[in-house]
Amino acid sequence: MTVIVENPVEDIELFEEQKKEIHVDPDEVVSDGGFTMPDSNAFGQSFRDYENAENERHQIVEQTYRLQHINQTYDYVKKMREEYSRLDKAEMSIWECCELLNDVVDESDPDLDEPQIMHLLQSAEAIRKDYPDEDWLHLTALIHDLGKILLLPQFGGLPQWSAVGDIFPVGCAFDESNVHYQFFKENPDFNNPKYNTKNGVYSEGCGLSNVLMSFGHDDYMYLVAKENGTTLPSAALFVIRYHSFYPLHSCGAYKHLMNEEDVENLEWLQIFNKYDLYSKSKVPVDVEKVKPYYLSLIDKYFPAKVKW
Repeated sequence: MTVIVENPVEDIELFEEQKKEIHVDPDEVVSDGGFTMPDSNAFGQSFRDYENAENERHQIVEQTYRLQHINQTYDYVKKMREEYSRLDKAEMSIWECCELLNDVVDESDPDLDEPQIMHLLQSAEAIRKDYPDEDWLHLTALIHDLGKILLLPQFGGLPQWSAVGDIFPVGCAFDESNVHYQFFKENPDFNNPKYNTKNGVYSEGCGLSNVLMSFGHDDYMYLVAKENGTTLPSAALFVIRYHSFYPLHSCGAYKHLMNEEDVENLEWLQIFNKYDLYSKSKVPVDVEKVKPYYLSLIDKYFPAKVKW
């Protein structure tokens, strides 16, 4: 069963990172290794093309972003983060959560309409080929989208606009590099002088960990990992928390809010992004074949039962 929320609600109102250091070889940041980026997405069209009306998912994607940009306000994010940081929705293993994604399709994604678990395995396997010694990165790819369980009834059955899509800071001006920027003009914060300046409620160089991002699966999975005591390195937590922050890692927006640790971790996020975006395809991964390997990584970096 695919979970789709048909009636989005339209009228609604810091942790220290793990200090384990990961050093990136600049020569490897753009290395393609064994993974070849395809020329087109699963529909035979360009990746992340949000203006192509011929894309069969165009209207669904656009509507998701319209609602996201209107409703994701500073106050809304604070409210949702407070609620979901309690981690009182369920207790299960990481792999059990992976299997729940068989019931989830991301309506903000113009490139794929397959269940999310297949995307996770495709990303993880592609990275595994190019970075065989970075097992933390393989697991990060596997779990980066697990927060999309927010769409399922037992986790609140949130509307798509509150769980998926590109993320962006709230509490400061919306950058024009955001997809479908025009819809922000209907956001209550757009004309609020407290929130509509370049820095807004933040200070330059304050660090992204001190910036509230639009609420969704990125931040939720970060909270789950952090609060359950994962031993994944800080770079992994950064990737999980900001992998949908396309205005930053693809357009260079909001860099004035970053600190030195963010700059270092951004290199790993940009490595990860290629596999997250370009590994999407209709070619399935043999789940049973790769499952033992990923179970071993889950045992290494997470407790047997995780609070969600």
